[in-house]
Amino acid sequence: MTGPADFDRQVLDAVENLVPLWFSAVEEVTPRLSPRQILALRAVRGVPELNLTGLAERLGVGLPTASRLCDRLEAADLLRRWARLDDRREIRLVVTERGHRFLADVTEHLSVRLGDALAALPPAERARVEQVLRTLGGSLS
Repeated sequence: MTGPADFDRQVLDAVENLVPLWFSAVEEVTPRLSPRQILALRAVRGVPELNLTGLAERLGVGLPTASRLCDRLEAADLLRRWARLDDRREIRLVVTERGHRFLADVTEHLSVRLGDALAALPPAERARVEQVLRTLGGSLS
């Protein structure tokens, strides 16, 4: 019988094994972005009109770092910044259509890679992995 520490280690191993899948999916999509740039783009997509301060907080970085990330994303036409009319100091962030397509491409490539990995598992193991991922997803949101 496995204890909580064994289960935690198994989950950690599984997550670490997923990281290469994510990296390989990202490498197949253009433009090439760093993981932090992709996380920034996903954060903005997840919170429409997120401001620069909110992005910095979500990523755990300082405002200058968040601003530089946005500079690169904006230069690639993946993100747009605009100042609110009633408070020009507050910069709002919006994912562009190209940014949405980029994230969809990353998701599609990752889905294929993950699907292949899951298809190699016996049905009972696949069901167990799906259950654990659903449980983790609910507890992390």
